[in-house]
Parts: sequence; C-alpha cells; structure tokens
Amino acid sequence: MKDAKWIIEPLTAEQEAICARLADELAISQLSASILVRRGLTTAAMARSFIRPRLEDLHDPYLMKDMQKAVDRIDRAMAQGEKILIYGDYDVDGTTAVSLMYKFFHPFCENLDYYIPDRYLEGYGISFRGIDYAAEHGCTLIIALDCGIKSVDKVEYATKRGIDFIICDHHMPGDELPKAVAVLDPHREDDTYPYRELCGCGVGFKLAQAYAIRHEMAFYDLLPLLELTAMSIASDIVPVTGENRILAYFGLREINKKPSVGLQSIMNLAGIHPGRLTISDLVYKIGPRVNACGRIKSGIEAVRLLITEDADLAAAMSEAVNDYNKSRQDMDKTISEEALQQLQSDPENASKHTTVVFSKHWHKGVVGIVASRLTESYFRPTIVLTGSEDGLISGSARSVSDFDIYTAIDSCRDLLTNFGGHMFAAGLSMREENLPEFKRRFEEYVAAHITADQQEPVVEVEAEIALSDITPQFFRILQCLEPYGPGNPRPVFVTRNMINYRYTKRVGKMGEHLKLDLTDRTASISGIAFGQGDLATYFQNGNPADVCYELDENHFNGLTSIQMTAIDIKKMEN
Repeated sequence: MKDAKWIIEPLTAEQEAICARLADELAISQLSASILVRRGLTTAAMARSFIRPRLEDLHDPYLMKDMQKAVDRIDRAMAQGEKILIYGDYDVDGTTAVSLMYKFFHPFCENLDYYIPDRYLEGYGISFRGIDYAAEHGCTLIIALDCGIKSVDKVEYATKRGIDFIICDHHMPGDELPKAVAVLDPHREDDTYPYRELCGCGVGFKLAQAYAIRHEMAFYDLLPLLELTAMSIASDIVPVTGENRILAYFGLREINKKPSVGLQSIMNLAGIHPGRLTISDLVYKIGPRVNACGRIKSGIEAVRLLITEDADLAAAMSEAVNDYNKSRQDMDKTISEEALQQLQSDPENASKHTTVVFSKHWHKGVVGIVASRLTESYFRPTIVLTGSEDGLISGSARSVSDFDIYTAIDSCRDLLTNFGGHMFAAGLSMREENLPEFKRRFEEYVAAHITADQQEPVVEVEAEIALSDITPQFFRILQCLEPYGPGNPRPVFVTRNMINYRYTKRVGKMGEHLKLDLTDRTASISGIAFGQGDLATYFQNGNPADVCYELDENHFNGLTSIQMTAIDIKKMEN
C-alpha cells in the first residue's frame, strides 16, 4: 500500500472557545472537549445526549411514508389467515432483516415463511423465481427487506399472480416506485421521515415498532430484535449517527447481556467473550461469517442460524458457517494473489490510473472482497471480473477517496449489459468481447477526472498528543463515544518521536506482526502493529518513529489495560 498522508485539521478560534467552555462545564480535559467539538457536539446538553442515548428518542415509525398502509395490510393478512412470505437479500443486512421480521411475527402468525434468493441463480433483489415460490406455496403477501425499491416489473408480475408487496428498503429509488401496497424507504422524495440513513434491517425494525404500537405491545418485547439491527448497522457500513446510533447502542447492550442462541454460537467460534463484544467485532468477526453463507452456500442458512432456539442445532450450524468463512478466506487469498500476478506481469500497470482484472474461474462470491484488497494495494479505482454461466462476465467495483466510480462506469454504459451501485462500490456485467474496449475507456475516463489527492491514501487524525495525555478519565470519554462507525469514526491519534521502551518484538506465526512497547519519554504504552513485523529491528536498535494509532482495551490474565493499535508508522532515522 502507498504511504498514507496524515491530515490533522486544526480547530478554529471559535471551536477553541467552545472547547474551553465544554471542558469547564463537563469537568473534562481540553483534549476530551476537542473530540466532542469535532463531532459537532457544541453544548453540554448535546454532549450528554450523545453519550447517553435514549430509546425514547427513537422517531415515531408512523412518520414514515406508507407505514400505516403497511400495518393495515399486515393486519388484514393476519385476520384472514393469509400466508406471508418474508423476503430479503443474501447479505448481512438482508438476512438479519428477514430474521428480525420472522422472529417478531412468528409468535402470533402461523402462516409465515421466509425466502432468500440464490446469489448465482437469481442475483440481487426481488426475482421472478422468488415470486413463483411465493405463489406455489400459497403466499398472498410478500414483505421485502433490503431490496425491492427498483423492482417495478417484479411487483407488477406479483400483482398479476395475486400477491401483494410491502417493500422495506433503504436504497435510492429510481424514477418510478413499484406499485406495492406500501413502499417504506426514507429516501423517497415524498417522505419526510426525520432520519434517512437507516439500513434495510432498520426499516424492518421500524415496521415491527409500528405494528407493536398499533397493538399496544410493550417496547420491551422489541428489545431482543435490536441485536439483529446492530449487526446490520455495523456490517452494512451505514452512519452510526442519530437513530442508528440509538439502535446500535442498545443492540450491543442486548448482545452483551443476553445474545440469541444462534449469535452466541457464532461468538463462541469467533472467540468473543460474553459482555465484551464491540461494533468492531460485528464488522470483522460476526458479519463476515454471516455473509459467507450467501457467498459460498446460501443466505437461507444464515437465517436458520439466527432464528433457531436449539443450542445443539445452532452449534452445528455455526460450525458450517465457520467453514464457509474459511473457504471464503482461502478463495480470497488465492484470487488476490492471482490478480496481483496479473498486474505485476503487465508492463503498463505502473502508469495506469485504474485496476481491471479478469479470470473466468474466479468465484463470483468473493470478487468484491478482492476488489477491496487491490484498492488497498494500489489505491486506485478497481474492478474485478469473472465469468458466468450465461456467457457474460460480471464483477464488482471499488473506489478510492471521494472518486465516483459509479459515474465512471456509467460513461461506458453502452458496453455493459447491466450495472448498478453508488459512488464507492458498484456491480457490472458485459459480454467478454467488450472487455478490452471497456478497460480502455474506463482508464481514459478515470485518468481525465481523478485528482492526485484522490489517489493518495489519507488518515484523518483527531489530534497530536503525548502518551501522558492518555489518562483513565480520557479513555472513559472515548468509551462513552462508542459505538463508532461512519459519521462517528474511532479517534485516531499521533504521537511523535516514539522509541522502544523494553519489549518491542515480532509476533505472529510468521513473525509478521509487531508487538509494541513504546515511550515518548512522558509515559509508555503497549500495543500491536499488524503486518509491521519488519520494523522490529528498527525499534530494537533505538531508532525513533512517529506513530499513528487508535486506543482500545486489552484483556489478559484478568487484567485490563489501555493499548494502542497502530495504523501507520513513519520512521525518523537519524
């Protein structure tokens, strides 16, 4: 990966004055106050509200367009004994949303089924095959989650087959909304719902909340569903702000208090101790395992695991899920290596502004992950393509800082059979014979529109600090700002001129990681630098370095300490 540029935005004079006032009113350090101010928390009341989320601050679900229509239709289905199909996408957001809806309605609805489309046979979203499944099994109402907002033709087909749709989506609508009984999507132009950044599972939760209000159910009954909502918020990388922050905060609390049988079984295999699960664990340990079902086998298996109450069955199913994840990791590694070999054998690669690689035998379920890896390696817009059974090639695209890869792909739309996505990620397909021209035009467009800054990895730093600034009170403030995520990033700090204190050394099976034990002469701290094992000798020889890092807790032998996780290290050789 290219060397990252560290950016430390200085506070304005106005922000400095606010920091001084907040530090006084909240009895905290200026450094702690600056972290609050950088998040737009400029009064003591705003800071307290952010630090202590309240369920009472969730919005009324009936503020969402079509919510009353949705609940009315479900009531009618229940009263008439209709069979309802819960339909969702095959990723974490879709499978958690289906699990949430099923777990909520199952206690008082006997005629309930669920469906996850096959990633390879049906593709993303609502499919004709899924609607045929509903018709063949006597379903007259489909509740679609995390998909459907652009499925105009599919909803029309379902209507002809006597099936109604309720759509719960969070993606951007097209020019025309499907003619469903209800379309719940805060991104609708005619919707005035106060918070637009819900994930698909979050929209599903709002439907459950609305149904509970209609039937005077206690909100307490909804609390177990928040674990699924938190999983989705973390894995779908939506902003952890506003209503999402409340849902994620209480979802994490539910997981750490009493996780469901299925989630507990995944936590056991992931080595996560009860009571200590963080949103990072959901992103990096739980989410990939759940996602692996849809990538390698079927998203249906993820739903079965997440809704089961049988501990023995959950243990067996989670073992299978773990195996899928290992297979996904092996494929990811193999394909990434093959893709890098392709690039290294291309004499023109070094001068290009894009990465486009293709192989017919690569597994479609992991090309998105490989695209992300290649983006990290070369830091330029990347597309990874593979063959498919219908004679087309298809794949995934990933972008870099603030560059709109969707628009770049759109400039080549005449060469494509299909594409979709957003600014930072997209999917596309084309005939193989169009690939050379696509690569030429895609490179030409990106070269003309990308800036030098967009091709440079950046680390946004919260503040430059001394190790002596890392007091227990300061760390408690950082903990109060959790859960972190987009819109509320985990603070990154820089400490200059750090040297080995005692025990900096290589660790890991191959010595690939670096155990840190550093001092800046004001204090010392331990930590880890993943993939930086080669720097062990440098530190052991007494050389100084600037270190860019995050702070977290380390639990070992019953002891808890503050540690750093290095993001980047810059040598300061004499």
